[in-house]
Formats: sequence, C-alpha cells, structure tokens
Amino acid sequence: MKRISYNGYRFPPEIIQQAFWLYLRFTPSLRDVEDLLAERGITVSYESIRRWVVHFGPAIAADLRKRRPRPHTSWHLDEVYLKIDGRMVYLWRAVDAEGETLDVLVQSKRDKRAALKLMRKLLKKYGFVPDRLITDDLRSYGAAARDLGIEKHHERGRWKNNRAENSHQPTRRRAHPGTAPAPGRRARPATARWSRRPMSL
Repeated sequence: MKRISYNGYRFPPEIIQQAFWLYLRFTPSLRDVEDLLAERGITVSYESIRRWVVHFGPAIAADLRKRRPRPHTSWHLDEVYLKIDGRMVYLWRAVDAEGETLDVLVQSKRDKRAALKLMRKLLKKYGFVPDRLITDDLRSYGAAARDLGIEKHHERGRWKNNRAENSHQPTRRRAHPGTAPAPGRRARPATARWSRRPMSL
C-alpha cells in the first residue's frame, strides 16, 4: 500500500487509524467514535474524525481496491428506491456471494437501460462473466442479460436474492425518517466495505 503522510496532524497515525477503523467497521456515529476514544483517554472532536475520513478515505480506498482479490463468481443484483439530495432515485447495487459490494449505480429509472448500464459496468470492471448472476423477478434484468449474451448465467427468484436485499439495509436505515442518523453521522464512503479488520498503513 502506498504510504500515507500524516504530516501536519496533531494526533499520531495510530490514533487516526483507530478512529477511522472504528467508524467504518462498526458503523457508529461520529459522536459515538468520539465517546469511544474518550474512554481510552483520547480527547478528539467528532468533526476532526469526519475530516480524517474525508481526507484519508479516497487514498485508502484506492489502495485497498487495487489489492482486493478477484470477487466470488456468484453475483447478486438488486435496486432500492430512496431519496438522495432531495430527489427520489433508484440505487442499483451488486454484491458477490460473500456480501462484498462490487459496485453501485444511481439511476432515475428502474428499466432495462439502467440494468444494462450496471451489468456493463461490472463486466468491464472485473473482466469476467460470473458463473451465476442472481436477481429478483424484475424483467429488466432478463432483457439486459439477453442483450449482453449472458442469459444462461442469469437466475431469477425473489428468495434467491436475499444477499443483495440485505446489502440495502444500512442504506434504508439511514434514509428512513424513523431511523434518522444521530448528529455527526454521515453516509459511509467506499472504504467501509473493505474495513473488516484493523488497518496497518
């Protein structure tokens, strides 16, 4: 991994890395991370933690993405309707059989064109056709798979696609007005899906 410079920061790298990891691995609010660090005798504001995530997140995500192993050969695709920046849109998501997010795509419609765009993006990004492409019963998926010539890999079924459905739950919790995020909580950047273990930077 490319070495990241912490020059100009008051806190040592170990504390910044711990705060970063806590926030991305366990999905607490920024204020929760502030409290967790305070219990360890580290006084840092949630706003500083937010700045660390914004500043270091893209570089860490890029390095982790480069060394990420080839994804599982079973892919699950699904979409969810939600509000982003005051506009109702469809968030299309692809995950593999291990629950790792392969890619996401925001589209205004739930049609063949959107499904085709997501599938093309995935095939170009990973460079291979999955053994199984699992979706719900939305016909747009079948039409897109036929256009790409991969219909023999496509499997449809409401209950087969629970892996993708479950991947939407954190997004739904943040978007649902009954479960609004606490002060200091922000949407997770891309690094969240590679933060299952402590980082050594």
